[in-house]
Amino acid sequence: MDGGGRELRALRGQSASGEFAFVHRVHHSRFRVLTTRFGSDSRFRDTVSALITRIPKGIGSTLTVGLFAATLLFGLDRGGHIQSFLEAHGDLRQEALRLAGFDIRSVTITGLQTLNEQDVLAATGIEADDSLPFLDADAVRTRLMALPLVRDVTVRKFYPNALSIGISENKPYALWQRDGEVSIIGSDGRVIGDMNDEAFATLPLVVGEGAAARATEFVSILEGAPDVKPLVKAGVRVGDRRWTLKLTSGLDVLLPEENPSAALQKFSSFVRDHKLTDKDIVLVDLRYPDRVVLRLTEAAAAQREEQLKAKAKAKGGPA
Repeated sequence: MDGGGRELRALRGQSASGEFAFVHRVHHSRFRVLTTRFGSDSRFRDTVSALITRIPKGIGSTLTVGLFAATLLFGLDRGGHIQSFLEAHGDLRQEALRLAGFDIRSVTITGLQTLNEQDVLAATGIEADDSLPFLDADAVRTRLMALPLVRDVTVRKFYPNALSIGISENKPYALWQRDGEVSIIGSDGRVIGDMNDEAFATLPLVVGEGAAARATEFVSILEGAPDVKPLVKAGVRVGDRRWTLKLTSGLDVLLPEENPSAALQKFSSFVRDHKLTDKDIVLVDLRYPDRVVLRLTEAAAAQREEQLKAKAKAKGGPA
């Protein structure tokens, strides 16, 4: 009897010993191998029955559903439907997090003075289907730092769905002239824009290749000589090694590569004590630590030569 009160019957009847021959349509030689391994037909039957009872209920239905699902997914993938879905709905992880309430609902931008809020938001690269956990804050900061007017950026996430961006703008610091074009630069040497507003005309002017990156150095040198600073029209970067100052009077001051601030302070004392800028001098060379070289204007040089000749003649020398 089985558990339901029904009588178990053999598929082909019973053998002489009363044991069941339940292996239907199986070759006898194979059956003998099995019975030999397990010792007897009875023990083999008991072992197989025990294994069958351990199979979870509904495993057949589960396997059928799994096979159907795998077949369906394979068909969708082959037909390009999965790719179309991802393109339409984005990354499934992003979609799941948005549905869980981690979508980006607010972006707060602070510190703007010149920049436009919409331009900054567009530069972040944040998409409508992004979720806060998977948003790469470092990548957002890198994209914003590429804006010329941006000097520094902080990006903070506030869960579950808020983002805060702090902008420190790159204020106009100096003017940079190269190849005949004048640009406004920030303290980091990056170009902010073209010089098209007279309001920036009073900014320090640096000239030449490499001058923009060293603009803060140039301004620092001038700050150390406040008497000379108002007299300087521009600083020319020479060979990206040293500075030559162009004064409004037309005088050139050649600063050394090493310790230019000390050299300019020496020049400041000459201006103060000897009114050097009022004399017929076109160049002051401060590159030598043991001497100062002056170059006169052509007219002054010719006059000086005549004076020397006159002195020599008066002393009875050659005319």
